[in-house]
Amino acid sequence: MTTISEDDLIQSIEDAVQFISIYHPLDYIHHLARAYELEESPAARDAIAQILTNSRLCAEGHRPICQDTGIVNVFMKIGMDVRFDTQQSLQALCDEGVRRGYTNPDNPLRASILDDPLFTRRNTRDNTPCVLQVELVPGNTVDIQVAAKGGGSENKSKFVMLNPNDSVVDWVLKTVPTMGAGWCPPGMLGIGVGGTAEKAMLMAKQSLMQDINMYELLQRGPQNKLEELRIELYQKVNALGIGAQGLGGLTTVLDVKIQTAATHAASKPVAMIPNCAATRHVHFVLDGSGPADLPPPPLSEWPDVHWTPDYKASRQVNLDTLTPQEVATWKPGERLLLSGHILTGRDAAHKRIQDMLARGESLPVDFAGRVIYYVGPVSPVRDEVVGPAGPTTSTRMDAFTEMMLGQTGLLAMIGKAERGPEAIEAIRRHQSAYLMAVGGSAYLVSKAIREARVVGFEDLGMEAIYEFRVQDMPVTVAVDARGSAVHTTGPKEWQQRIAARRVAAKA
Repeated sequence: MTTISEDDLIQSIEDAVQFISIYHPLDYIHHLARAYELEESPAARDAIAQILTNSRLCAEGHRPICQDTGIVNVFMKIGMDVRFDTQQSLQALCDEGVRRGYTNPDNPLRASILDDPLFTRRNTRDNTPCVLQVELVPGNTVDIQVAAKGGGSENKSKFVMLNPNDSVVDWVLKTVPTMGAGWCPPGMLGIGVGGTAEKAMLMAKQSLMQDINMYELLQRGPQNKLEELRIELYQKVNALGIGAQGLGGLTTVLDVKIQTAATHAASKPVAMIPNCAATRHVHFVLDGSGPADLPPPPLSEWPDVHWTPDYKASRQVNLDTLTPQEVATWKPGERLLLSGHILTGRDAAHKRIQDMLARGESLPVDFAGRVIYYVGPVSPVRDEVVGPAGPTTSTRMDAFTEMMLGQTGLLAMIGKAERGPEAIEAIRRHQSAYLMAVGGSAYLVSKAIREARVVGFEDLGMEAIYEFRVQDMPVTVAVDARGSAVHTTGPKEWQQRIAARRVAAKA
């Protein structure tokens, strides 16, 4: 009989959430480095360079890979010859580990969890509770997987109940383009097939804990039907041309994982969940000898990629003198380096602005002629002016775009991923623009922020309105003043290029 102390379990969970906030799994880094070497799309290659550079900076500086430090998932396989020396529940022990990990003063992580999803939506301030899955298995150890899942990728989870003879491949290829770029590709697709609805979703999530090994699989070739299916999906999804950050390119996914389970003869439940550029998970085993040992990976494992501002290939923009006339000259896909002052705001701030305008109240900030950045930053430590501050998914602000452009005088917006038709039409109507920052480069982006102060809605915490002074903040023109959107034109161009190559290769 193995005895696990509550202190060892709590310490292990605390260490794990800190570890995964700082370090990418090396299998992800190695596969992303290969994708960088092969990428031919300049926009996608630049985005991957930012992600790889950000990853190294985080490993060196011990800061979060992404500002969205996720909802914690704990998968626990408990040997039936194990006992826990505690009077608390496993949920309480795991939550305590998460609480300590997320409030660590040396590397505080952003608290994103709300205790009420329907009404008050109050932030718990310590990222608890976590989502715990427990399985009893033979043995005398506790096998634990800890993952942190960001909202951008989790929100793209898909489920369908197919007919028994329907094609999983057809459904995946139809569904992936509808997911947009909010899940921050290049990443990984986890697919669960079979069981019941909830079982399929659980398998999809669990499959994302597996090591990325598509390169090795392609080198040795498939050995069974499931591996054949993984390769088929990997190749066909990448042939869609979506590319890094949805800008168009050769690599959309680094791997596809599939888990299956027995199911009813009348059913074919299929779930698909993506992992993003902030892939974060770690595996360890407790055997009663103490807390988990999680040695940092050596920095030599990172590729020699060091993104820096490209002054020759980018237009430098002074935000403090920006005019509508200058915004109108920006071209889709053009790279900009922003300097000057920007405001921030995301979901909660936009809703409060809407309510205040409806009541005829004055706003705490004048948005006229300003640029807004959709971000909820991590709290700063030591000499930082702000913690990691990467963009959040912009489509969540689409319903507020007409209001912000038409009623507040906002000039332009910065976020990640595509905009929907409603927002694009508002941008065209008001001759505005939407700029895309790279999701997965939060710490790198924060290096461009030289000053930060809260200027409105301080009670909203990380969703408060900040004013940032930035220097050479890298962005790409994603929607121009005429309504041309690179998240539409880029993937279409690269899908055609990839198809043409395949035709030529067969000729």
